Formats: sequence, C-alpha cells, structure tokens
Amino acid sequence: MPNSGIVKYHVKMKFDVDGIVEKADIIGAIFGQTEGLLGPEMNLNELQKVSKVGRIEVNVETKTSKTVGDAIIPMSTDISTAALIAAAVESIDKVGPFQAKFILAGIEDIREIKKKVIVDRAKKIVQEWATKTMSESEEMLKDVYDATKPGKLTAFGKEQLACGSGVFESDWIILVEGRADVINLLRAGFDNAIAIEGARIAEPVVKLCKDKKRVIAFLDGDRAGDLILKELEGAVKIDKVVRAPTGREVEELTPVEIVDLLKDAAQAMQITQKPIEDTDNFASKVKDFFQEINETLEAVAFDNTMNQMFRVPVSELVQKLQDEQGAKYLVLDGIITQRLVDACSKAGVQYIVGHRMAELKKAHELTLRTFNELGVN
Repeated sequence: MPNSGIVKYHVKMKFDVDGIVEKADIIGAIFGQTEGLLGPEMNLNELQKVSKVGRIEVNVETKTSKTVGDAIIPMSTDISTAALIAAAVESIDKVGPFQAKFILAGIEDIREIKKKVIVDRAKKIVQEWATKTMSESEEMLKDVYDATKPGKLTAFGKEQLACGSGVFESDWIILVEGRADVINLLRAGFDNAIAIEGARIAEPVVKLCKDKKRVIAFLDGDRAGDLILKELEGAVKIDKVVRAPTGREVEELTPVEIVDLLKDAAQAMQITQKPIEDTDNFASKVKDFFQEINETLEAVAFDNTMNQMFRVPVSELVQKLQDEQGAKYLVLDGIITQRLVDACSKAGVQYIVGHRMAELKKAHELTLRTFNELGVN
C-alpha cells in the first residue's frame, strides 16, 4: 500500500482449491472474479489506486491434488466496505479450471492491535524509567523508607553462583532459583540475594545459610518452586518462605511487586534479638519520655549514663551524629532507616527507638525497637 494509506483492517480469508495452483493464481482469482460485482468504484484494483486496499498477501500449501491456504487483504476503508469485499471474495468458486471455496476467517481491527502494542510498550517504558531514574520526591521517600541503591551482580563460591554484592555483608540473605531472579531483585533494591541454580543445594550455599542469622526463600509460584522448596527445607534452615503469585516466576515480577511481596519478611529479618531486659533502665526512660517527643519530628540522644546530650529535628540527625560523638541511646519521632542505622553504628550508638522500621539490610548489631514493642503508644 502506498505510504499515504493507513491500514485499518485485515480481511483474513481461507481457501480450498481442488487442484494444484500457485499464489499468482489465487491473487488473480481474487481480483478477477470480484471485478464488477459491487460496481466499478468497489473493484479491488481501483481501491488499490486510491490507497484503500494494500498488497494482498497469500500463503499456499499443496496437499496431494489440492491446494489450501490463506490470504490477507489490508484495507483502509470503513468496516462496511471491508465486509462487502470479504463477502465478494467468499463468492469466488473457481481458481483457474479448478473448483474452489473461500471462507472469511475474520476481520481484524489493526488499530485495536496497535493500541495494545502501544499500551504494552508504554508500560515497559514506565517500568524501565522507574528502575533507572528517581525524582527529587522519590529521593526523599528513599531516605524515609531506605530504598538503597541497587548493588552489583557478582558471584559466590567455586560454583560461581550469581548473587548480589550485599550477600557478603548483610545479616540476612534471600535464596532464589536463578541468575535472572538475582538481577530482578537488584532492580528492586535487594542486593542480598543468591541463586541456588539447580535442584541440588550447593555446599557453599548451605554453609552461607549457617553463617547468616536469617534466611528467606523467594521462589517461583509453580511446581518447580514446590520441589526446590522441599530440597531447601531438607538442606538449610529457612526463616521465611515467600512465593511469587501462582503461575508466575520471580524474574517476571516488577520491582513494585517484589517489594510488596518481600516487605513483611524483610522487616522481620532486620530486628535484632537482644532482649529488652538488657536495657530496662533505658526502656523505662523511653516510656516516661514518649509524650514529650511524640509528634515533634525530633530526636533525642543520651550518653551511657542516661544524660541527655542533644535534641535536634529528625532531618538534621544524621549530620549531628557525624559531628558529635558519645551518644549511646537514641529516641526519635520518626522511622528507623538504613541510613540512620549506618550513621548510628559509626557514631557508637547502641540502642535506637522509633515509631517503626524501614526495610533494613544490616543492623550492625544495634538494638532496634519500636515504641509499640516497648509497650508505649
């Protein structure tokens, strides 16, 4: 079809000829036997001249003494004209000297197909953008929820098992099935995943699980995932099991879906298990201090003798910890993020209390508590 024509419909025909014919014979019959049926302005050759019909595509298959196949007629007319042409082609009863039968297989709306392609492509563009860029507001949310920068893909052990760079430092790890799963988790911000890469659990993975405090198994939602889970349960201690939705694989999930599936299990991995009784004096102080700090968006630091050292807005806390050393206990009207935990570890803080915890990857042996855990609300 000339460039000026825009295809709206594909008229799809099937044919059956009682003899051996070629593509040219089929095309000749379509043009020749429909000519004049609907008036000169509806002849296919005239419609082609004005870019209403495109190049007709024909596929033929020879079966002993018969020829079968299909034809596609691209059209940029309205649906009524396309239907008339389809009916005219169905009236063809001979191709050359042989009896023939043409049947309409369907009229396909190309615009609807294009719309679907466009929408699917748009979704992919948005997903790619979401994983590669971050707006200023998202950067602020990143600080709050501690969506740290993705780590790098690397390898573990002599088997060179695919893993994220965080596997070597994190207090907890995520076991996944394959390399593509590790890469997808990196896109979602989890750099502490390692692929078992097979039904048999490699010895380095078993040892790694023993060395780590916590282990999550994140597996596909299919029969293979069921079998791998049984193997894992027989080889290592698993604290949490997370599955992709039924019939889907981890490598197919979007970053948002991964975060949503892992958030509860990940938060459970991050809480250290130091008993509250070890610091009853501080827990009591928090209970007395809660009403004073609640809804102030401030943080208060205490030294090892429980004397107040400083009180600052939460937004200035990380910088204050870098400038002033000696704080051992910290209470904040906010969220305990990975950035804050890292800063507290460097500053020597041992105990943090806040309203809730973000998705932490490393607790640095600090004791982390929420007000609810201390019975304060």
